[in-house]
Amino acid sequence: MATISVAPDTKLQCAHCGEDCPDMKISLGDKNFCCEGCKLVYEILNENGLCDYYTLNNNPGQAQRIPVRKDKFAFLDDKKIQQQLIQFQDDTQTHITFYIPHIHCSSCLWLLENLHRLDSGIQRVTVNFAKKEALIIFRQRETSLRHIAETLTSIGYEPYISLQDLRQQKPRVQRGLIYRLGVAGFCFANIMLLSFPEYFSHYGYADVKMNHIFRWLNLTLSLPVFFYSAQVFYRSAWGGLKSGFLNIDLPIVLAIIVTFIRSLTDVFTDSGAGYFDSMTGIVFFMLVGRILQDKTYQGLSFDRDYTAYFPIAITVLKDGQQVPTALPDIKTNDTLLIHNQELIPADGILVKGNAIIDYSFVTGEAVPVQKNAGEIVYAGGKQLEGNIEILTIKEVAQSYLTSLWNREELKTPREKAPSFIHLLSRYFTWVVLAIAIITATYWWAHDPSRIWPAVTAVLIVACPCALLLAASFTNGHILRILSRHHLYLRNADAIERLADIDHIVFDKTGTLTGKATSSISYQGMPLTKEKLWAIGSLAAQSTHPLSKMIASFCGKDENLPIRNFRSVAANGISGWVQYNFIQLGNAAFTGTSHKVHTEGSTVYVTIDGQQTGCFIIRHHYREGISALLQHLRKKYVLSLLSGDNDAEAAYLQEMMGPSASLHFAQQPADKLGYILSLQKQGRRVLMIGDGLNDAGALKQSDVGISLTENSNNFTPASDGILEADQMIQLPRFIRICRNNKRIIVITFIISLLYNIIGLFFATQGILSPLTAAILMPASSISIVLLTYGLSEWMDRA
Repeated sequence: MATISVAPDTKLQCAHCGEDCPDMKISLGDKNFCCEGCKLVYEILNENGLCDYYTLNNNPGQAQRIPVRKDKFAFLDDKKIQQQLIQFQDDTQTHITFYIPHIHCSSCLWLLENLHRLDSGIQRVTVNFAKKEALIIFRQRETSLRHIAETLTSIGYEPYISLQDLRQQKPRVQRGLIYRLGVAGFCFANIMLLSFPEYFSHYGYADVKMNHIFRWLNLTLSLPVFFYSAQVFYRSAWGGLKSGFLNIDLPIVLAIIVTFIRSLTDVFTDSGAGYFDSMTGIVFFMLVGRILQDKTYQGLSFDRDYTAYFPIAITVLKDGQQVPTALPDIKTNDTLLIHNQELIPADGILVKGNAIIDYSFVTGEAVPVQKNAGEIVYAGGKQLEGNIEILTIKEVAQSYLTSLWNREELKTPREKAPSFIHLLSRYFTWVVLAIAIITATYWWAHDPSRIWPAVTAVLIVACPCALLLAASFTNGHILRILSRHHLYLRNADAIERLADIDHIVFDKTGTLTGKATSSISYQGMPLTKEKLWAIGSLAAQSTHPLSKMIASFCGKDENLPIRNFRSVAANGISGWVQYNFIQLGNAAFTGTSHKVHTEGSTVYVTIDGQQTGCFIIRHHYREGISALLQHLRKKYVLSLLSGDNDAEAAYLQEMMGPSASLHFAQQPADKLGYILSLQKQGRRVLMIGDGLNDAGALKQSDVGISLTENSNNFTPASDGILEADQMIQLPRFIRICRNNKRIIVITFIISLLYNIIGLFFATQGILSPLTAAILMPASSISIVLLTYGLSEWMDRA
């Protein structure tokens, strides 16, 4: 037996994208290019004086090997579609935001911001690098939406426009919280300023009349905070009470209301200035913590359905004409023209063309499926070779793909376990109320005049501001730390759930394996270069992806005559190459009696009826996956759910350990059912997947993480998005989440000690409400700084 592998040749790099150039050089002056597309982009930039683009970064462009159809954006001429995409328009200018996945470096920013030099109708381009979006302002009388999209595409920045852009509004910033914070901050600062004379009144520096005026001004300034800014906490506390759960916001609301009522009493009876500074300070600091946490995970959209994957329009054939049609307008019995590399949007019958369809996005099966005329093709598959025509048998909203999203078990979100902070608050609230009642009872028996000051001081000191601020700031900062490492979690609750997981479930295709890379090797009788070329020349006649890999591996001779070529779907190909009859395919098709058990797809070869050997195609596992799985299996139970076949079961079992559970040929419902069965056993499950076939399992899991080659690519609904090259950092991410819980526990203990000391002095009447009001924000700020330092230290540890 001999094994042949071909080492890649050292080739020139493309001046535009940096990829290897083919043997037949495409050049312009002293520049070499990998394809005509890259050369065209260079010429466009050169003609418009934009070649500084190449000086900002080395090879900053994206490969242009797949040409873009000229009519791809014809649907943007439709006024109805334009109105749904445009953000603003008047008589002179139009505003629109495009999502551009290819934005990746400073050169991209520079080029896009100079887009007006390619199209004089464009006034300004503002790029949001984090979201990979470009806000374009243009004069509609000088250019058009379609022309701008085509211009972007021509220079390698094709905008991604999906059906989701028509069906739902883009998430807007939570401006309500910002407004409430602004009101609370303004009032708090001014109340503190007006309270200074009151703070030093015992030293004889205050004027009685001015103090009286300042008290009424403080009352006036506190009203917007009490009735407007604090509404967030009222709603949360009321919601908890209605559901029978005492959450962390209830003691905060008690402190706000009691402090406000006590302050009103003092002002109206002219017995003191009240504690408006304390009340407004509580609201202000709580809002700051909530907004900072919300800001951390605001950038990405985690809730997606099938519309995020579909194009906005498709080509419909009507009376021999190609008519761009929005997907919602597609009807049953329409004939759709599906172009190369285009997603099939509706179930239909193949009526024309050679369909090689990649269903990995839907089923997880890595090998594309060949379909013949008259067969049914399902929505969600991607056509890999040439154009096909299908006759729709269902509308888009009724297709098989949409049914994956509309299953009954996914319509109602699964209730997640409440945060341990809220569990602590349930007991904390009862303890605070009990201490307040005991304090009031004690002073009722000894000195009734001290009931109000003592109870007010108790509620101010016991207000869990320090704990809630510490939790909010720590969670927010941990979310930012994780995002620095390209793990983007939906919210702070996901941090706690990730820290508690004990079972990890992996998808295979696109998760453990890369999406686009595979390795191929030959095992069998030694072959001469001429025989390899003959095999490659025959394989080149087929459009099947495996045949293409074999043709690329063996090479080919364009001059070799090929006769009687025959292709049998799902079996193999055969034909005469010069004087040899060659067969490529499965064991039955080639007449192979001696099967080879391998860890990948196997294509057997016979030449003139003699079994020669086989080509083994293995999916390329991501770098570091083996070490990752061996590390994880020491601490967690592992499972694999794959829509692919079990050809690599032995290899995967070795990596994941003998106790790992492997399941192959899994449909979406099977994956979902397996997650449910684990949860019934009391397991806390982390699911990591990438495709639509994982959507149900991801959503049902205690923590579902979508793996993506790019953080801004569309992924199934999930609790988090993880860039693929960072998956090997998974143990570190789990450790960070567990450290986060430890930090909150430490700060809770510190704040609890503060509360115990403060409550002791408050119940004894030693600590006045005014002193408590001053100490509350000071202690909260100190604990926030402590949590920040601990978070950074534990991240670096």
